[in-house]
Amino acid sequence: MVLVTFTVVVCRYAFNLGWIWLQDSITYLHACVFMLAAAWALQRDDHVRVDIFYRGKAPRQKALVDGLGILLFLIPFCVFLMVTSWNYVTVAWKIQEGSREASGLPWVYLLKSLILIMPALVLVQGGVLLSNCWRCLRSGNNLAVTA
Repeated sequence: MVLVTFTVVVCRYAFNLGWIWLQDSITYLHACVFMLAAAWALQRDDHVRVDIFYRGKAPRQKALVDGLGILLFLIPFCVFLMVTSWNYVTVAWKIQEGSREASGLPWVYLLKSLILIMPALVLVQGGVLLSNCWRCLRSGNNLAVTA
């Protein structure tokens, strides 16, 4: 993505050349990085956390906070995102939506599919984390909350 961006900048400002499809590819790559890496960030515990409820707590308390966060916030948000974006994505597939620009990339419908794929992956990872939280709460062992 960095190399493509560098190429676009050099071509535009040094050679006065530009291709819309190349600029579109930066948007596609950027969206892929963030949408597909969300579940991975959750798995690695690299997501944003409200430390006021978490810092300095025992492992079981952390598991409780994580479990409640998954049940009360993560799952409802992912379900809401999937339900509200379903029609948006299916319409894009039905019309095989492409770029609004004449020479842009034609696969906008694939890009919009990430709106459904991302919460599905996050839900799967949330299930794994919820299972780990449950095991920690039941056993009292110092289990790692992340998968």
